[in-house]
Amino acid sequence: QVQLVETGGGLVQTGESLRLSCAASGSVSSINVMGWYRQAPGKPRELVATISTGGTTNYADSVKGRFTGSRDNAKNTVYLQMNSLKPEDTAVYYCNVLTHWGTYYWGQGTQVTVSS
Repeated sequence: QVQLVETGGGLVQTGESLRLSCAASGSVSSINVMGWYRQAPGKPRELVATISTGGTTNYADSVKGRFTGSRDNAKNTVYLQMNSLKPEDTAVYYCNVLTHWGTYYWGQGTQVTVSS
């Protein structure tokens, strides 16, 4: 089992920045890929960014150039630096890990609201 705790959400204005953090605990040696998803009201959950154990990143087209994902393997923590935020970035952001066994774990979610 892997437990995930997210922090860093909040309310900001268009163009501002936020940094999300997600700390993993439990069976952390099983973690392979870490990442972030988001879900806006009335929409399906969508990929935002993934970061491999070696640091390779993958981003949704909608956030490329504005968001940066990173991880600190020593701290079992993944980060999402969000710059130039837009109202359409408003959503609940979920931390996600994929283990070497193919199991997904999710955090509880943190609300990000961008006002225009």
